[in-house]
Amino acid sequence: MSEKALRLGTRRSKLAMAQSGQVARAVSQVTGRRVELVEITTYGDVSREHLAQIGGTGVFVTALRDALLRGEVDFAVHSLKDLPTTQPEDLVLAAVPLREDPRDVIVARDALKFTDLPRGARIGTGSPRRMAQLNAFARGHGLDIETVPIRGNVDTRIGYVHKGELDAVVLAAAGLYRIGRIDEVTDFLSVDTVLPAPGQGALAIECRAGNTAQDADLIAALGELDDPFTRVAVTAERSLLAALEAGCSAPVGALADLLADGQTVKEMRLRGVVGTTDGTRTVQLSTTGPVPDTHDRAVAFGRELAADMLAQGAAGLMGERAH
Repeated sequence: MSEKALRLGTRRSKLAMAQSGQVARAVSQVTGRRVELVEITTYGDVSREHLAQIGGTGVFVTALRDALLRGEVDFAVHSLKDLPTTQPEDLVLAAVPLREDPRDVIVARDALKFTDLPRGARIGTGSPRRMAQLNAFARGHGLDIETVPIRGNVDTRIGYVHKGELDAVVLAAAGLYRIGRIDEVTDFLSVDTVLPAPGQGALAIECRAGNTAQDADLIAALGELDDPFTRVAVTAERSLLAALEAGCSAPVGALADLLADGQTVKEMRLRGVVGTTDGTRTVQLSTTGPVPDTHDRAVAFGRELAADMLAQGAAGLMGERAH
């Protein structure tokens, strides 16, 4: 008799199902077991409020974690950027697979690039982080744009452009790659223009941290999908976010790059930014050092940059909104 299927908890959105389907296939290859998707509706999926209003942190995660703890699913897949920075003791982040492209992208009318948008262009995004950096870039380069808060899935957001309600929307490249719609992108935003959300482009595979042999076997199997360089990078980014005491809806961007000499990874550079959503004030700093070889050192890497940012006044910017 074959082993019963592993149950993977996932959000119901098209993107979440695509991500979870990729992970399910990888887990099946590693374990030799069938994986079935269990669709779970989260508060973030049903609320129509903007993320900044409902708190952002954990709104797409809590229902999946509750299902894990109740034993309704065996493991769950999250967009890592949605995870609160504090990890519950009864759950374990078993794997962080190889990261997809972390950049933000523009989908604009008439195939326009960001810098070619007309004066007064309306750009839709649900992210205070994107608003802050787009507005700061526009101010510094003489562009005249209006950032418009929006919610909804990829179809809804791109639909605003197709219907002429917005000139452009900003989305994550990773999501469009995963659902096969990257061809609709009209401009890839350089990370020198807009730093992504901490953990953007990475997935998190989470399961129970139980003491049974079954739990230990699953943790070990899922660990086969872990990419150590991705994990150390996102650990530093999320440590920065935590040290700034900012949730995942705060206007904080961060990206850890692994710097290679030929085929050998030599150093890690961590960049962080925080700003007011109207773009009038920002704090952006970076640090470079040896690639952290432990979780604690990756955490310290992020904390040290956060301390420098706080010393430059970052704390005063995170609660501010454009008037």
